[in-house]
Amino acid sequence: MQASHSSSKARKQWPSGSRHASGHSSPRLATELDVRIGVFRQPAMQTPVLVLNASYEPINICGARRALVLVLKGVARTEEEQGAVLHAARMNVAMPSVIRLLEYRRIPHQMRALSRKNILLRDRNACQYCGIVLTAGELTLDHVVPRSRGGLSTWENLVACCHPCNRRKGNQLPHEANMRPAREPRSFNLHTSRHIMRLMGHSDDKWRKYLFY
Repeated sequence: MQASHSSSKARKQWPSGSRHASGHSSPRLATELDVRIGVFRQPAMQTPVLVLNASYEPINICGARRALVLVLKGVARTEEEQGAVLHAARMNVAMPSVIRLLEYRRIPHQMRALSRKNILLRDRNACQYCGIVLTAGELTLDHVVPRSRGGLSTWENLVACCHPCNRRKGNQLPHEANMRPAREPRSFNLHTSRHIMRLMGHSDDKWRKYLFY
């Protein structure tokens, strides 16, 4: 399978009796298999994709891998393409840039769930100590006030952090390590999410028409 530059198998469904990488012969959606065996761990699969509700309202940003899974499972359709093509043994799939859910999802206008994904999205995949922008897999989360010193796992005490900065800060408080977050960590609500979407889509014509209206 190739996303413009790499190859492996990515069939939409394995025929009965066929053998594949995991050794099973039962039919299976290729998306589930490919994610499990790591086929989608390539840079093209980590590019951000804008997610629209069925009403065309922008509601989220996800990675290209997740977007492709949703499209192949029939949960969403591609509205805009990246330009790259995923080459499979039996089909070619255009890599999405914008997808739209086929069924309307009610999105509560409240604080987002506290999760690693949302922390990284809030911090725009940038280490809050040195500013380097990395992929999600290359980042970790840092407790501004270490847990061993009473710090809690909250929006206000968790930031995206690269591994070198995480090791350097260690068990110290920000003033002790002379390392303070670039931005004060705050909760992530729908307003914050929309703001980040617009920042990311400002120079992307494919996103702009859904974000600026």
